[in-house]
Amino acid sequence: MEKTALNQKTSDFGTFGRYTEIPVDQMTSEQRKGYELVVQERGEAPGPYKIFIQNPDLLRVLVPVGKYFQQSQSSLSDAEREIVVNLINAKWHAAYSNYEHEMIGERAGLPPEKVEALIAGLHTSFGDPRQQVVYDVTCALITPRIVPQGLYKRAVRLLGDTGLTDLTVLIGYFTSISMTLAVYDVPSDAVGLTR
Repeated sequence: MEKTALNQKTSDFGTFGRYTEIPVDQMTSEQRKGYELVVQERGEAPGPYKIFIQNPDLLRVLVPVGKYFQQSQSSLSDAEREIVVNLINAKWHAAYSNYEHEMIGERAGLPPEKVEALIAGLHTSFGDPRQQVVYDVTCALITPRIVPQGLYKRAVRLLGDTGLTDLTVLIGYFTSISMTLAVYDVPSDAVGLTR
């Protein structure tokens, strides 16, 4: 009986957490186009894109949004973006993304102890006023709390309306990334199919 339970548990996992990736030669023509779009933009199909490939219509929407944020086209700096991403990953217990973005956050210039605090859910503060307002607004929105008028005014003063909008859309975008990785239970050491 114990062996049967073990076999059932093992069969619940695919090639990338619970998700069983689609080999390139088994993709539909639309999935193949989506896969090629990701590879063209990213050089590979990383992390959640391995999962999004199964839905090429969604993938065509998400790839440009990811590119906008990940290739520093938004008004947020790399460090500001990583404050948001690490807070979101921690909130949704996205082990795979937590692991990756702990390193990415440090490469973006955040001190290791700040990144660790973000991931652990510990209060931290930043000497840079823009980084602090990014942290404060993100914490307010994911707690969930209301963004008070004073914090809103500070955010607009420091980030502008463009920056505040970039911040809120990044929170939503990365929430979808983290929740996808969490629901598919993708572990921190997941590799997936070699393509």
